[in-house]
Amino acid sequence: MPTELWEADAGDAGVAHLDIPADAHRDRRFEVSVDFRVAAVPGADEAWHLLRVLIDGAQQWSRRESTQADGADGLDWRVARVVPAGQPLRVAAVTEVRGVRRLRLRVVAEET
Repeated sequence: MPTELWEADAGDAGVAHLDIPADAHRDRRFEVSVDFRVAAVPGADEAWHLLRVLIDGAQQWSRRESTQADGADGLDWRVARVVPAGQPLRVAAVTEVRGVRRLRLRVVAEET
């Protein structure tokens, strides 16, 4: 059985999009993961980071956390998703920050 690996690495951008085209002949199951890394800006009064994940346009998860002042911090999210034959899979990771520098935003989908 074929195994697919898709990745969108947005670097330090605020949004990452991963669009997987439909397979006309078979259902697929993907493990989707989102990794968001940040670092607090020295001297910032308030530091926080937020990650919002949408699948096929619907919000699946959102979390805002205070950012540790002493180095790198981040948020991770994972989900298993069955994609029926003929359907694409579209994942969007959207971030917001305050007093924080974005380091990396990455979305990976691996067929299992």
